[in-house]
Amino acid sequence: MGKVNLYIDGKEVLAEEGTTIMEAAKQVGIEIPHLCYEERLSPLSSCRLCVVEVEGMEKLVTSCSYPVREGMKVKTDTERVRKARKLILELLISNHPLDCMTCEKSGNCLLEKYAYELGVSSSRFQGEKINYPVLVDNPFIERDNKKCILCGRCVSVCSDVQQCDVLDFAQRGFDTLITTGLNKPLTETNCVFCGNCLSVCPVGALVERGRKGKGREWEFKKVTTICPYCGCGCQITLHIKDGKVVKVTSPPDAPVNSGWLCTKGKFGFEFINSSDRLTSPLIKEDGKFTKVSWEKALNFISTRLNEIKGKYGGDSIAGLSSAKCTNEENYLFQKFMRAVIGTNNVDHCARLCHSSTVAGLARAFGSGAMTNSIGELSKANCILVTGSNTSETHPIVALQIKAAVKNGATLIVADPRKIELTGFAHIWLRHRPGTDVALFNGLMWVILNEGLEDRDFIEKRTENFESLQKIVEEYTPQKVEKITGVPAQDIIKAARAYAKSGKSSIVYAMGITQHTTGTDNVLTLANLAMLCGMVGKESCGVNPLRGQNNVQGACDMGALPDVYPGYQSVSDERVREKFEREWGTSLPSAPGLTVVEMIHAIEDGRIKAMYIMGENSVLSDPNATRTKAALEKLEFLIVQDIFMSETADLADVVLPAACFAEKDGTFTNTERRIQKLSKALNPPGEARADWEIICSISEKMGYPMQYKHPAIIMEEIASLTPIYAGVSYSRLGKNGLQWPCTSSSHPGTLYLHKDKFTRGKGRFYPALYKPPEELPDEEYPFILSTGRVLFHFHTGTMTRKVKSISQIYPEGLVEINPDDAGLLNVSQGEIVRVRSRRGEVKVKVKIDEKSPPGVVFMTFHFAESLANILTIDALDPVAKIPEYKVCAVKIEKLQ
Repeated sequence: MGKVNLYIDGKEVLAEEGTTIMEAAKQVGIEIPHLCYEERLSPLSSCRLCVVEVEGMEKLVTSCSYPVREGMKVKTDTERVRKARKLILELLISNHPLDCMTCEKSGNCLLEKYAYELGVSSSRFQGEKINYPVLVDNPFIERDNKKCILCGRCVSVCSDVQQCDVLDFAQRGFDTLITTGLNKPLTETNCVFCGNCLSVCPVGALVERGRKGKGREWEFKKVTTICPYCGCGCQITLHIKDGKVVKVTSPPDAPVNSGWLCTKGKFGFEFINSSDRLTSPLIKEDGKFTKVSWEKALNFISTRLNEIKGKYGGDSIAGLSSAKCTNEENYLFQKFMRAVIGTNNVDHCARLCHSSTVAGLARAFGSGAMTNSIGELSKANCILVTGSNTSETHPIVALQIKAAVKNGATLIVADPRKIELTGFAHIWLRHRPGTDVALFNGLMWVILNEGLEDRDFIEKRTENFESLQKIVEEYTPQKVEKITGVPAQDIIKAARAYAKSGKSSIVYAMGITQHTTGTDNVLTLANLAMLCGMVGKESCGVNPLRGQNNVQGACDMGALPDVYPGYQSVSDERVREKFEREWGTSLPSAPGLTVVEMIHAIEDGRIKAMYIMGENSVLSDPNATRTKAALEKLEFLIVQDIFMSETADLADVVLPAACFAEKDGTFTNTERRIQKLSKALNPPGEARADWEIICSISEKMGYPMQYKHPAIIMEEIASLTPIYAGVSYSRLGKNGLQWPCTSSSHPGTLYLHKDKFTRGKGRFYPALYKPPEELPDEEYPFILSTGRVLFHFHTGTMTRKVKSISQIYPEGLVEINPDDAGLLNVSQGEIVRVRSRRGEVKVKVKIDEKSPPGVVFMTFHFAESLANILTIDALDPVAKIPEYKVCAVKIEKLQ
C-alpha cells in the first residue's frame, strides 16, 4: 500500500492508504472520543461520538471508519464537533442510571470520562427509562442492560473474535437490548466464559461478579505478568487491593493474546488467595504433619539426603522439576540434582506430554520446538489440526485458527472426537484412536502419487527421501481407510488441500504425542511438512502446542535426564566439561531415569529418595495406583508445592512455595517466547519462591548457590546456553524474545529453519503403522482416551480452588456415545463403574456425540474419579512417554 499526506488539527500526518482518520490521529497523539470503536474490532460507527469535520464535506464523518485520502484536512475539536458530541452524550445519559458513585466501572468508564471532559452532567431529554433486571445467571459475569449503551462491542467480539455468536441485538427502538438467543441464561448457550465481552465493554453493563464491592478502579495496584495456565503465554494484569487479587485483565497490545483471554486466564485466579495454601514447612512425625521452622526443615532434608547419597550413591535419588515453575527455578533444580546430588535422574511433566515432540522433531529438524509463531497461524492458507482440542486446551491459539478460516484458509481437523474446531473444518478426518501414522502416510501417498511434493525443497534441504518413498508406497488411501476408518476420498481431498496451499501449517498436541508410537507420530508429521516444503517459511511449519505455562522452558533449562540446558547432551564430554568448569564439580555422564522409569526403579529398590517440585504425580502419572504404592515405598520424599496435594500427603517433608504471582522470573511459552514474570504479592505465611528454597537446601548440603535475584540466574543460563545467549532481563521488555537468541544484539527468531535446519539438512524418518499397546477385546470392549476440558487445568490443583469454575464444572465425567449408552442401558447423569486391567473408578455419565461409538473419554482433573487409575503405563521406546490416549476399559452399571 502507498502513503498519503493529510492534516489533522493542523498537524501533518503521513499514513498508510486505507488507514482511518482515527488511526491516523492516534499516530500523532490526538485522541478522538469514541464509545463503539475498539481498535481490535471492526469499526461499527454506531455511537457517532467520534465525528470530525473534514474540509469539503457537508456533514460530519465518523473517524473510526472514514478512510484518509491525499490532502485531507481534518478538524477534531471544533465547536460544531463538540456540540454534536454533547448531544450524543445527553441522549445516552437520558436513558442511563446515573449511579457512578456505586458503579464498579467508575474510574474506567468511557461514558463517564467523556461526559466529564465535555462537561455533560445532565440531559435535556427527560422521560421513561428502560428498566431491565440485572442478570446473574452464571458464576462469572453480571449483565445490567440498564447501563448498556448499545455500542455493540460485546456482540462484535463474541461473533468476530471468539466466534461463538452468543450475544446479539434484540427487539427494536426504545426496547432494544443486547441479549442471548431466546433470552436464555448464559449457561444454556455456547458461551465459553472467556470474559472478552467484559474487556471491551466501555461502561458498567458487564462486570465480573467476583469483583463486586471489592474496590474502586483507582484503588487497584496493577501488575502485568504471565498467565500460569497453558503454554500460550498470555499477558495478564492482576488488579490488587489489600493484598488480594480482585480481578484480571489483559493489555490490548499483549504480544501473544492481544488482550484476549480464556475462562481460566480471566477468572481462574482465586487459588492465589486460597486459605488452603501451604504457609509453613511441615515434617511428618508418627504419620502426622507438624509445622516446623525453615531451619529445622532444611537441616532435616540435608541430613537425610546426605545419608542416602552416602549409603546408596547419588543415583539412588531422583528429582522431578516443574513446568509450572520459572526458567530460573528449573535451571537451579537440575543444577542441584546434577552438581549437588550427583545424578542425572531429573525429569518433569514434559515426559508425560511432549517428550515425543522433543525426540521426534530433534531427529528430523534438529530442534524439538514449535517451528513458527502463534500469530502466523491467522495468515496460513491451510491448517492441519491433529490431536489437539485447541479451543479447550489452548483457546488463544484457537482464535488464530478461527481467524485464518475467516480469512479464507482451509481447515483440516484429524481427530477421533467431535471437537469445536470440527464445526469450522472443511475436512474432518475422524480416524480411529492410535492410527495416526497410517493416516499421515496415506496423505503422503496421495501427494507423491499426484506429484504434489516440493522436489526442489527435498533435493536441496533434506535427506533420506528414498526411504520415505519406499515405506509410504504401501499406504494407499484404500488401505488406510481400512486401518483408520477415514474414507479414501477424504484422505485424497485433505492431501491435495495441504500440498497445494502454498502456506500450510500443522498444529498438534497430546493426541499425537501420548502414544507408544508418539515419536513415530511426530516424525510422520515432520515428514509430511518436509515433503511439501512447508518448513522454514512464515505461516507454515510443525507446531506442537505445549500444555503448561513453562513446559517449553523447563525443557530448555535441562530438566530432562539426558540433556543440560539448551539440549546439550550429558554424554558429550566437551559439553560436560563446560558445565563442570562453571559449576565447579564433576558431573555424571550417563543419562538418568525418566518419570515412569523412576517409579519402576523405586519398585526394584534402585531409587530410595525423591525431591518433587510442583508436580502431583499421584494424579498425573499413568497407572496411578502403582505410582502411589511406589512413592509410599520411598525412604525419603520431599514435596515442594503451593497446596497439600495427593502427592504431598505422602511426603516426609512438605515445603511451602510461592505461586506465579508472588515471584519474579521468566516463562517460555509454546512459541519459544521468553517473557518476564513480575512479582505482585508476597507469598502467604512463610512460603518462599522455589528458587530460594533450592538455594537454601543446596547451601545446607555444602554447595553454595548465592543468587540475589532471578535476573542473576538468567545471566548464568545465558552464559551456558547458546539458544539463550542473548537473553537478559534488560532486553525482555514487554514483548519478550523468542529463542534462538544467540547474542545481545540478536532480535530473536520468529520461525525456525528459514535457510537451513538446525541439524543442517532435514531428515526423513519413515515410520510403519503399529497398533496401540492395548486394544479392546471381549472383556474390555471400549477404548478410553483422556484429556483436558476448558474449565480445568492439569490435575486441578489450581482450578479446583476457584469457586466459579467449580460451579460450572464440578466433577469428573465419562463421555459416552449415545449408541453405546443405549447398549449399556445407562442414562444421563448416572454413576457407573469404569474398569481397566489396572483399576476402577466410579464416575458420572455424560452422553453426547463427541466421542465415536466404542470410544469413551475422561479427564484427569478429579481425584475422586481419577482417570489415571485406568490408564496404561506402556511407554514409547524412544521418548518414554506413556500411552494416555488408548487403553481398554469396560463400563458397568452399579447394582
